[in-house]
Amino acid sequence: MTIEVSRRALNRTTLGRQLLLERAVQTPAEAMELLVGMQAQNPHDPYYALWSRLEGFDPQSLSGMLERREALRGALMRATLHMSTTSDFMFLRSHLQETLAAVLGSTSFAKDTAGLDRAMLLGQGKSLLGERPMTRPDLAKALEERWPEVPGTSMAQVVTYLLPVIQVPPRGLWGRTGAATWTTIESWVGSGLPTVQDHEQIVIRYLSAFGPATISDIRVWSRLNGLRQVVVGMRERLRTFRGPDGSELLDLPDAPILDEGTPAPPRFLPEYDNVLLGHSDRSRFFSTGIVPPGWAGNLLVEGMFSGWWKMGRTGKTSKLEVHLLRKVPCAQMKALGQEAERLHLFAVPDARHREIEVHDDA
Repeated sequence: MTIEVSRRALNRTTLGRQLLLERAVQTPAEAMELLVGMQAQNPHDPYYALWSRLEGFDPQSLSGMLERREALRGALMRATLHMSTTSDFMFLRSHLQETLAAVLGSTSFAKDTAGLDRAMLLGQGKSLLGERPMTRPDLAKALEERWPEVPGTSMAQVVTYLLPVIQVPPRGLWGRTGAATWTTIESWVGSGLPTVQDHEQIVIRYLSAFGPATISDIRVWSRLNGLRQVVVGMRERLRTFRGPDGSELLDLPDAPILDEGTPAPPRFLPEYDNVLLGHSDRSRFFSTGIVPPGWAGNLLVEGMFSGWWKMGRTGKTSKLEVHLLRKVPCAQMKALGQEAERLHLFAVPDARHREIEVHDDA
């Protein structure tokens, strides 16, 4: 008999695996590998994501990893920017090369460069980026010198989609800024991608961080093809449940399912966060009709998306705006205020004056 797992139990279980029920005593490296990489479209997103998950998180510890080349930022799942440890980034990227090629194939960049010898273009791009890190505009200009009849912007996009490349510091450092500047992984860390692929390991790691989940969830998270066949080959090593909508949920045999009544404290997440983007069916975190506004941080209350937040600063005065899109129980408001104060201290530790505004937009 297949056990049914409620939507609330899925919520609590996933939050627990994502370190969002209780801050963990782990290093940034351990957390990034557990979570299978951190969303990093916005350079500071991984810092807010780890602050929400780790006890005593020091943002300079993560910046130091980037500077020492122990962590990398580049395109991974869904062809979006992620950050992870160097070894894990290379492992993941080796599986996702086909995904990035597929995403590129649906863009105008592929159409603009259809007449070019792809191998020659990538070879030239690898040579240029191997000599020194370059922005896409600089790379485009250099490629146009070789192929003046082809749009340089499109050639630069093709190169940075298909070559294993990463963005280098100071981009991605806490409290710093810099242009998005690219180089090859090989020139940055001294070795290329591993050649052995293990899609079963990708499934196992996904379920460990995001499960229980459907095959569709894994596919949407990774954009990998052929996952159904991979799951068929490992089905005897997986446990199955029935979701609240009747779908089959896959999970690891020894992974716990948390009780519906498990407390879920308020959490301020960045604009892009693994936990909110890791499923095809996101109803375990989103109520019908309530979606993030974009260009702002996400707020979880009682485990559900409940609003957005934005930090602003003028001189030595900083202001945290919190906009509630769902009714928040009075019992949660005190905890929400305390977490907002922690966020303020983390984000702007040197501010002389701090203001917190909570707006009820529900």
